[in-house]
Amino acid sequence: MNKPARPDGGRAALAGFVTNRLGRNASRPAQARPPARPAGDPSVQNFETLPGYRELRLQRSAADLIGLGNPFFRVHESKAGALTRIAGKSFINFSSYDYLGLNGHPDVNDAARKAIEIYGTSASASRIVAGERPGHLSLEKALADHYDTEACVVMVSGHATNVTTIGALLEPGDVIFHDALSHNSIVTGAQLSGAQRRSFAHNDLDALETLLGATRHEHRRALIVVEGLYSMDGDAPDLAALIALKQRYDTWLMVDDAHGLGVLGRTGIGLAEHCDVDPHGVDIWMGTLSKTLSTCGGYVAGPAALIEYLKCTAGGFIYSVGLSPPLAAAAEAALALMHAEPHRVERLRQNGHLFLSCAKKHGLDTGTSLGLAVIPVIVGDSLKSVTLSDRLFKRGINVQPIIHPAVPERASRLRFFITSEHTPEQIRETVDAVAEELAEIEKGGSLIEQLMAKRGKP
Repeated sequence: MNKPARPDGGRAALAGFVTNRLGRNASRPAQARPPARPAGDPSVQNFETLPGYRELRLQRSAADLIGLGNPFFRVHESKAGALTRIAGKSFINFSSYDYLGLNGHPDVNDAARKAIEIYGTSASASRIVAGERPGHLSLEKALADHYDTEACVVMVSGHATNVTTIGALLEPGDVIFHDALSHNSIVTGAQLSGAQRRSFAHNDLDALETLLGATRHEHRRALIVVEGLYSMDGDAPDLAALIALKQRYDTWLMVDDAHGLGVLGRTGIGLAEHCDVDPHGVDIWMGTLSKTLSTCGGYVAGPAALIEYLKCTAGGFIYSVGLSPPLAAAAEAALALMHAEPHRVERLRQNGHLFLSCAKKHGLDTGTSLGLAVIPVIVGDSLKSVTLSDRLFKRGINVQPIIHPAVPERASRLRFFITSEHTPEQIRETVDAVAEELAEIEKGGSLIEQLMAKRGKP
């Protein structure tokens, strides 16, 4: 069995790796395809030979050399929210989707508790096999009413909802147009469908129209997919212009409003309210239950024919267990609270704008963020992002780095999720700390110089 890459591996290889990660050299040429090995070769079945595993080990080795802790998979000992507890210590938390502070709300907990008493914790099997529970139908009606659509279907995973919906609706001979920064679930669903896939530059609707004009006539059905609030950049598309394009070129329009619900619009309705556009111009509204609604799962709202079709053909619904009854009850209670307490949305908006304003005063790069719940601080490379996250963690601030390949290497960042429950003091303290630590990192020289110093290189 091959041994994993050791932390004290070759200096030249490690230096070359870090240099490339920092973008100081041209991108590495594509590696030659390894020679085929006989089927009986036991090393082929070694998981450590999987593509990318050695690079993962090398990344961890580089981080260890400059004293960085692993920012991922930390164990949280309290509910997800504006504060968290890790290893017995309290942290200001900016890595939670609890945008309106509804996770753990007494009404939400009580709804889940009552559902457990009646239905237990599981739907047991798919809803086709095990049957419906009243909570499934009640939640679907509430979500359909929210989007003013004819019907809705809820599923057990937000990611799987996109994959199975897009995969069920399109097929070879069709075409899907999606934003270049679309979530993995959208891209995976498009690949599953077998349809042609064409991406356009982020929020560039002129580029989208050029693609539509050049290729729409070559295909039978067409789907345009965008997000309501982009989870990496915190910006939103022009919905009115998208509806005009979908009408002009005879396509369906799907909006993944996972991060928009509870965030966009005066009352948190989502992208349609944010853009002051009639929601009926959108054919497919998709969202998740894991953010504002504080549970787990996904949903699609739209025409009754669409929902009936998905319930009978989408593999992610037919062959997957039904949503857990307590989760359905909790999500419905959270949606009702969002509607009843719009001050939560306003407080979230104020907090987001405060964070963005403070960041800009410090000269931090927040990209195209609107200052609505999702605000990146772009620092430029992966190691610098991880270093900044580690320094903030040591100051009692929990925020995750987003690094290549999730974003381009030069766009690596810290991604701050703002909630209605953060205090102005926490926000100001955090932005001050980001600016201070980033200045210290840049004053200390390049990370590769630090790493080579650690290695004892003259």
